[in-house]
Amino acid sequence: MLNADYFFTTRPSDIQAVFVSDLHLSPMTPRLTKAFVHLLEDLKNLPNLNSLYLLGDWLDAWLGDDTYTRLSDDQKAIHWLYPVITALNALANNHIQILVMRGNRDFMIRQTLCDTFKGVLIQEPYPINTTKHRIRLEHGDALCTDDTSYQRYRAIINHPMTRMVLNQLPLALRKKLANNIQNHSHHQKSHKPPKIMNVNPSAVDAAMIDCDILLHGHTHRPNVHHHGRKIRIVLGDWRDDGRHIHAEIGLMIGEDLQLAQFKHG
Repeated sequence: MLNADYFFTTRPSDIQAVFVSDLHLSPMTPRLTKAFVHLLEDLKNLPNLNSLYLLGDWLDAWLGDDTYTRLSDDQKAIHWLYPVITALNALANNHIQILVMRGNRDFMIRQTLCDTFKGVLIQEPYPINTTKHRIRLEHGDALCTDDTSYQRYRAIINHPMTRMVLNQLPLALRKKLANNIQNHSHHQKSHKPPKIMNVNPSAVDAAMIDCDILLHGHTHRPNVHHHGRKIRIVLGDWRDDGRHIHAEIGLMIGEDLQLAQFKHG
């Protein structure tokens, strides 16, 4: 797998779109946040870039847009997310469209947050059609159908009524619920067989009926899988090894999708 910097320096004019997922940014991840801002600044130097896709779990345990949008300008200026919003705005002002898909950790994102950086909230699955490919974008958790308990939870949190009710709750109660969900999730993961937390082959086949490329994240198992003439590309999560930040991101180079290694630090 080639490094993203290789494409940024040798083929900057050929990069049309960039795809990332599973950053899990929070107040507890300043190094990840800094690395993402660095990537956004690099993207400004790509002359023909037209789209940046954030394919779920961009934010970790997001409690609601009002935790940021209701702040005063002075409060926003010292908020941990402010450098990211500023960098995204700079991209948008460069005529680069920013498209945001919800994940399982940031399912409370609404268009109101996207408005702060001129972004667009998109639903999954999201199609991209080029003259060469039919591409389907997902976060990826819907493909993990062997994990039946998670799929029940997913159906609840993705129901519009659930989001509406949660957004009406006091922030303190939302924080308590988020902590409970996180603790339960960590406990469940430690007791589940790894196999059921990966994609189900039948679910993948069904998702790929109307496309020739399926691009998703969620599983934290970056790879390129060949299904006959069709391809499934899995984006990686953003990881901090103490020295460097690593991630596997997607690049649309011309009309071809590539998985590339991003490294910062």
